[in-house]
Amino acid sequence: MTDSDNFYHAILDNLYDGVYFVDRDRKITYWNKGAERITGHSAAEVVGSRCFDNILMHVDGKGTLLCKELCPLAATMLDGVERTADVYLRHKDGHRVSVNVRITPLRNERGEIMGGVEVFTDNSLKLSAIARMEAFEKLAYLDPLTGTANRRYAEITLHARYEEFQRYGWPFGVVFIDIDRFKCINDECGHAAGDEVLKMVAKTLMNSARSFDVVARWGGDEFIAVIANVEKEQLIAAANRFRILVEQSSRIASPVQQVTISVGATLARSDDTEATVLERADRFMYESKTAGKNRVTTDP
Repeated sequence: MTDSDNFYHAILDNLYDGVYFVDRDRKITYWNKGAERITGHSAAEVVGSRCFDNILMHVDGKGTLLCKELCPLAATMLDGVERTADVYLRHKDGHRVSVNVRITPLRNERGEIMGGVEVFTDNSLKLSAIARMEAFEKLAYLDPLTGTANRRYAEITLHARYEEFQRYGWPFGVVFIDIDRFKCINDECGHAAGDEVLKMVAKTLMNSARSFDVVARWGGDEFIAVIANVEKEQLIAAANRFRILVEQSSRIASPVQQVTISVGATLARSDDTEATVLERADRFMYESKTAGKNRVTTDP
């Protein structure tokens, strides 16, 4: 490596964003400190491997795997067109992280494409979310294990959305989430593994929710999401995104290789109370359990 290369790599390593280079075979040739921070993978672990070698496993919001036929980086190296996309990468610890990727071809002095560079920004660390979590900590509204809001904050949020619905007609929905076979995970793999599963699921749910929605641990292995300003199709899409992204997450080197969730989702109705919205979402979640797990049940 030349002094010039060292100089530019030193600059790239000080970026907050993740940056990596690939050659024509999509072999990773450079991986900066920002990429290490966002993904959990060190440069030593990934340089020399190919970007589709089961590392980041990019998926879109529908859970479609992008690293093979639909890879934006591969497409840019074919046609030379710069691309941007919002995708979810898989962290080394297994949870999904929402990132915005920006892809540019790398050319030689003759203008021939010799590789590509991907720059990715962590969307999950929005300033609004950071401020909200700081407020949670100050007000003791944070679940200490998972990092989500706790049940008390969920109840406060639910009350606020219900009051807005009654006064102004602003729609909202509740998504009730339960981890499938969680007791078996604890019994077979131990409570430490169970705690890791709870944290993985919580991070994936928070990272796939909008910044103004609230995901909270309701108790045990149950979570709820209070989804503001939403119509039925959007609520179903959000619930399915939660389910798909958890299913496609895993904790590397963990005894628990795959985790799924059963989900119930419902919109608030004009004759609802706060309690009946929760009860209906909870009932739909149990319908998902009895129907075979790893599915979403919602209003007819």
